Amino acid sequence: MVKPPETPESPLRRRWIAGSLVVGIWPAAARAQFRVEITGVGGTQLPIGVTRFRDEDRSGQSISGIVRADLERSGVFRIVDSSGDFDETSRPSYPEWRGRGADALVSGSAARLADGRFDVRYKLWDVVKGQDLGGQAIAVVSADLRLAAHRIADAVYEKLTGDRGVFSTRIAYVTRVANRYTLRITDADGEGGQVALNSTQPIISPAWSPDGKSVAYVSFESGKAVVWSQDVSTGERRTVANFRGSNSAPAWSPDGRTLAVTLSREGGSQIFTMDAGGNNVRRVTQSNAIDTEPVFTPDGRQLYFVSDRGGSPQIYRVGVGGGNPERVTFNGNYNISPALSPDGRMLAYVARNGNEFRITTMDLSGGSVRTVSDTSDDESPSFAPNGKLIIYATRSQGRDVLMTTTLDGRIRTRLLSSGVDVREPIWGPFGR
Repeated sequence: MVKPPETPESPLRRRWIAGSLVVGIWPAAARAQFRVEITGVGGTQLPIGVTRFRDEDRSGQSISGIVRADLERSGVFRIVDSSGDFDETSRPSYPEWRGRGADALVSGSAARLADGRFDVRYKLWDVVKGQDLGGQAIAVVSADLRLAAHRIADAVYEKLTGDRGVFSTRIAYVTRVANRYTLRITDADGEGGQVALNSTQPIISPAWSPDGKSVAYVSFESGKAVVWSQDVSTGERRTVANFRGSNSAPAWSPDGRTLAVTLSREGGSQIFTMDAGGNNVRRVTQSNAIDTEPVFTPDGRQLYFVSDRGGSPQIYRVGVGGGNPERVTFNGNYNISPALSPDGRMLAYVARNGNEFRITTMDLSGGSVRTVSDTSDDESPSFAPNGKLIIYATRSQGRDVLMTTTLDGRIRTRLLSSGVDVREPIWGPFGR
């Protein structure tokens, strides 16, 4: 049976949020420190060199290191030997870099300006063709040096692949230390960012608004599941669903005007939609089963959701105005936590096989199914806004961690945090 939405949907999540319900808000805690481990071999990786940026050691950030980690984490690039004294004003020796196995080369500098800002510059070269592919100069305050590095990686990624990079986007996730829960907004690599909420109560199911300005989530601070919406920049928050019974699993419509939620105010747990402010509540599903975890299609016309109406948890879809739901998943007897790719062509979800919970993808046009994770306690898949990566939570090396995977499962990145358990990831939109 699907668990009621105010209790976590998977055994792992049930274990993770177990604890007291004593209300309390805590001061901002130290941010999580991540160590990135990349495993796997891609089939068509592009070898690239990223040299140390001149004077980056004076900026307090390893700009070149951030760029290298971003590109490698994408699964598209393989970093080659990048040693040497080099910057964006130099002319590379193409034969030398070809000898190192590089097809492309990135270098740059970070000079401190008189007003205290940093002038960050980079240039990209096509080593194979011997061409200067251009670059950019970015003037930023020291607090934005990481963002500048991510934007350089985005530009390089887009120039060489034709796809938009996601390194300067953000993710939201929840950390737990003892009985303290923290909702964090960070860079896509899990670093930097801010604390959105600290509580002694569980925080689950964060969901980004499509403009990236707000995050909806479920908090237990009042002793039951209540849906909140919070402005990311100001921290101002408001209750959007606090009806009788449980209020959970918020999901934004593509235009940001509507939220889909799971409510039990009429008895059973069913899917409802409401205005983003919590008004004009409309029931979508009509069943005696548990219906939960809604997610909008990119065109806003349908909802995917989880239901046990067939006897076991499976994924269905239905029009936002209601109607007869159509079953989507048929492999196995336990499939939950749907996430849709930005183009609506792929479904990611958690499938149980025996005692293992693994991230699985389905091509919605052809129906082909693929397991893309190699761990066994996975949950909360979320697509990057360019549709090229999936982030999810799992259990690894005795800790709750975040991981990303390419869509073919060949390249996986483990974000190992220091001293905290990390769950509930959701990838934010473009537009930062």
